[in-house]
Amino acid sequence: MYTQSALTADDQRRKRRLRLFGAGAAVLLVVVSAGGWLLLSDRGEDAPAGGRATAAAPDEIRQTVEKIPVSPEGQVVIDHSEEGLPKSSDPAPRYAPGTWATGKVFAKGIADTIVGLKIEPHYDEKAWTLKLDGHICATSDHVTVDGRTAVVVQPGRRKGTSAAGVCDEVVFFDLNTGKKLWQKKMPSADFAYVTNTNLTLTRGVVAVAWGRGSVAYDMKNGRQLWNGTTVSKCEDKGFAGGRVLLALESCGGSPDTTYEVQKLDPRTGRTEWTYKVAGGVQDVYLPSSDPPVLAVAAGDSLVTDLITLDRRGRHLATISVNGHYDPKCGDRYFGAGYFGEVEHCDGMVVGENQVYVASKETGEIDQPENWIMAFDRRTGKTVRKFDGRPMEPVVPLRMSGDRLLVYRQSYSDIEPSAVVTWDARTDQETPFLLFHLPDDEDGNLSDPERSDIVVEQGRVFFAKRELTADGKWHKAQAAIGLGSAGLAH
Repeated sequence: MYTQSALTADDQRRKRRLRLFGAGAAVLLVVVSAGGWLLLSDRGEDAPAGGRATAAAPDEIRQTVEKIPVSPEGQVVIDHSEEGLPKSSDPAPRYAPGTWATGKVFAKGIADTIVGLKIEPHYDEKAWTLKLDGHICATSDHVTVDGRTAVVVQPGRRKGTSAAGVCDEVVFFDLNTGKKLWQKKMPSADFAYVTNTNLTLTRGVVAVAWGRGSVAYDMKNGRQLWNGTTVSKCEDKGFAGGRVLLALESCGGSPDTTYEVQKLDPRTGRTEWTYKVAGGVQDVYLPSSDPPVLAVAAGDSLVTDLITLDRRGRHLATISVNGHYDPKCGDRYFGAGYFGEVEHCDGMVVGENQVYVASKETGEIDQPENWIMAFDRRTGKTVRKFDGRPMEPVVPLRMSGDRLLVYRQSYSDIEPSAVVTWDARTDQETPFLLFHLPDDEDGNLSDPERSDIVVEQGRVFFAKRELTADGKWHKAQAAIGLGSAGLAH
């Protein structure tokens, strides 16, 4: 799926990471917290987006609050294998970006196709298949309340042409039916590749950025709302969506690149406030838009600090994660930037009051494999720790209301793996689902750097991001989903 243009960009990114790897974090907490802000909005300090709780509109981004199942005993509801795959010795795997679920359908992107599977015990029945014009280039984890999402596609073009590797097509579709709702060609996207294209969703809007340009569409009909392809000293590197829309701006050229984070009006693209990140930062990620949190690599290629802002874009706290914690920002696909990385920090979750970050694994047999630390978002101080167990690492997944969903992996044949909820205020842990994954696939499926782990409406789904054939059958398990044996279907 990759042309020379995309591969060259990938190679440059890898070389850059190698050069920076091992460099001392010379720019530490003092420098990181020295960023400034420019207020252009009169919105209240900490009023959550949308004000008081009301019924969510269909085009809002869902934030599902999970109910504890009748029984935590898990049963298989999805067991999907993909056929016709390259051999494991083939250096080019089949990429499978994008994993989503609703109450009825589990959906998986695989190469140039999205398949929808019925969520039913002991079945592997396709509900629908959506064939795309080319390979998927970017996906978003965000899904609307009524079950819609989007992908960016690299349309099939003749090899050797200048446009062969360009990712310039947006497809908006319904997860429950597999119906393509609209499809649009991105304007002036000649330099949009699988290595630099980022896609997100916010209420009523689909937004895409690729460094040299950006564009936003109305979810309702695909009408273009605005685009940012004009010449500027700063470029739209990516967006973070959800309840609000943040833009990550990179300004100037390497090695003197600086960064800004802007809150945008999603309907107009107008800037409401700007936070200027201090100099000396190598990379920035946006793991949360509301409340706004930045993950920055200061003087290193890996994330060293988390910066929390209030809802006016003013600095609240800087949390040092260098050395002890592993937020896993940009770790997918060896940091090559494939399929969008600005929002993806698989070792951390942001709640309304706390920021949860997984520690690095200890490797000590008689000690917890790792732990999750809850930091106060306003002060940056530690609040409470959730310990893993010996040989049982824990991964923060997402918020469910004011509780954190945690995956705890077990290597034991007797003790099951589990998804639990954790209340950092009371330190209360509640079992959600208990299950075993297939022994020969557990390592791949449980690794957040290699697989998507999605909890939605009482089920947990594990889905690989790369597929290669194992053995002579040219097929491999692509995804497995577990639901409660006591959950009514």
